[in-house]
Amino acid sequence: MTYANLRKEYSRASLSEHDVLADPMAQFAKWFDEASKAHILEANAMSLATVGDDGRPSSRIVLIKHVDAAGFCWFTSYASRKGAELAQNPQAALLFHWIELERQVRIEGRVELMSAAESDQYFNSRPLGSRIGAIASQQSQPVADRDALEAQFLAAEQTHGTTPVRPENWGGYRLVPDMIEFWQGRPSRLHDRIKYTKQTDGSWQLSRLQP
Repeated sequence: MTYANLRKEYSRASLSEHDVLADPMAQFAKWFDEASKAHILEANAMSLATVGDDGRPSSRIVLIKHVDAAGFCWFTSYASRKGAELAQNPQAALLFHWIELERQVRIEGRVELMSAAESDQYFNSRPLGSRIGAIASQQSQPVADRDALEAQFLAAEQTHGTTPVRPENWGGYRLVPDMIEFWQGRPSRLHDRIKYTKQTDGSWQLSRLQP
């Protein structure tokens, strides 16, 4: 078996510019609800792509934790590589891939920090181990070995007990979209691609893209 022979014909559904909702955030909510009801494992997993000041892109999988009319929200260390890159260049791209439904959603826009109150609220809702881990880990920094990492966790656990406070270098980001594309796989690679582009007056312009 070679990579070139790995292929799948997409035929589950179609997507028409005449059927999608006028508001892409509402359309995303509709598709996310369908992904959740389809019991897709971690339907909230998305690729987050950022660019450093050297122009070099990087991407990783993170979990979306909140979506509202303002944008798409996740939480991480401000001192991580993605945090440093977002501080230098507050533009990013997100990608959801729900292969079981033969769907993708691509999102681009500027990124802003969520408020301290929003970050505190989410941090305090996390399992205790996750809160301790956020304090213990110097995300994206080298560590000697697994034992050293677990020692950091144990030290943080002993210091902060059962009521850890959110560290100042950890919190939420919100991507405010200016482009959202919905992709539905179709036979013969003639996929449906519906793109929403934010206009200066706040409205959304809809267009169909060739696959």
